[in-house]
Amino acid sequence: MVRCRPPTFLSIWSRRTVTTLPVQLSQLRNATLSDGTRHDLELAGDTVAAVLPAGSLDSAEAELDLDGFVLLTAPAEPHAHLDKALSWDLIEPPAGDLRLAIQSWRAYSATMTVDSIVERARTQAVAMLRNGTTAIRCHVDMLAGTEPLRGVQALLRVREELAGLMSIELVALAGYETPDWVIEAALDLGVDLVGGAPHLAPDPIADLRRLLAVAERHGVGVDLHTDEGLGGEPTIVEFARAVRDWSLPATAGHCVRLGTLEAEELDLVIEEVLASDLGVVSLPITNLYLQGWEHPVSTPRGLTALRALLDAGVRVGAGADNVRDPFNPVGRSDALETASLLVTAGHLSLAEAYGAVSDGARAVMGLAPAGPVAGAKAELLAVRGTGLSDVVANGPADRFVIHAGRLVARSQVTYQVAEPSTVRTTTLQLR
Repeated sequence: MVRCRPPTFLSIWSRRTVTTLPVQLSQLRNATLSDGTRHDLELAGDTVAAVLPAGSLDSAEAELDLDGFVLLTAPAEPHAHLDKALSWDLIEPPAGDLRLAIQSWRAYSATMTVDSIVERARTQAVAMLRNGTTAIRCHVDMLAGTEPLRGVQALLRVREELAGLMSIELVALAGYETPDWVIEAALDLGVDLVGGAPHLAPDPIADLRRLLAVAERHGVGVDLHTDEGLGGEPTIVEFARAVRDWSLPATAGHCVRLGTLEAEELDLVIEEVLASDLGVVSLPITNLYLQGWEHPVSTPRGLTALRALLDAGVRVGAGADNVRDPFNPVGRSDALETASLLVTAGHLSLAEAYGAVSDGARAVMGLAPAGPVAGAKAELLAVRGTGLSDVVANGPADRFVIHAGRLVARSQVTYQVAEPSTVRTTTLQLR
């Protein structure tokens, strides 16, 4: 087997000289924070040592001047499918709901090799890194056939190649047909969590309990696709009760059904979620695409109950889920796109929306607090703009991405637009 080479990063301009990424930084200067204030930051390895008024720090070699940039906590992606990413054009699936997407994916997945999965997964992960995501939790299919761990083998390779540039956590996504030994083999290879979609099983509660039992036997957490539909009996209450006394992490992804519950029933569900400190992940772009095909009039939004969950104090993160595969034909690999959708479709404030893809996502993933705060991890994204509203609305491409205190990506765009005074006006003679 030929081992694919990890991505090569081109030389770029730092403040003082042309250098090759990654670069360990000691200072960030003249940054605008989301509240509009300007600051210098002192870094100590992977940690923000101090946040000071702009102009407080003397010039240093390992510095980055962020004048004209908004400095934010770097996004984290709490629910990705890198093994599926960028397969839409290869599959050319019919547009449609979750059932059609699953059918299209299963047929294509039988043809995939480890190397082909690596190529797409690496390309997708690097695109997300370039846009600011420095941590990814990726669900990996346990594939049908005689080699069910091809996806796992591919993603383990991608994780190794990108180590030091971003963090990648893997979840064994097991269908109800997947034998326990396949899940356990994935964990033995280095997968971090047990995953699955119990709501799709003929007996959802039985499959839920089976997956939780596998996780308990191996002493790992779970991240389950949960109630990914507008109808049906919710499984999340049983999920929450089953992990009530766990010390291991537990996360419920999608939870679309919660968005359809009446207030009284929803309140009871949220009580159970809070009692177990169950993390919830909203995935707007994929759920908006997959849900509601059977409702051509007054089409439901296909989102979880974001406002009620946030107001109750539930740990809520948000991610992109699928990118350009049978489950979602579009997506820009950019957490700012997800934040924008949370504002328009989820009616969150700008701060809540960006918080869901950054601090909220990191909390759900069990990562240490990060951002432009003294003592926090130096996981940072600087985007050219005037403030948070400008950044979320326009998604400017000019960005600096910092992981563990090191500059790992920079994007710079040049625009050329004709000056109005140089535009030639032509008068047409109509006959």
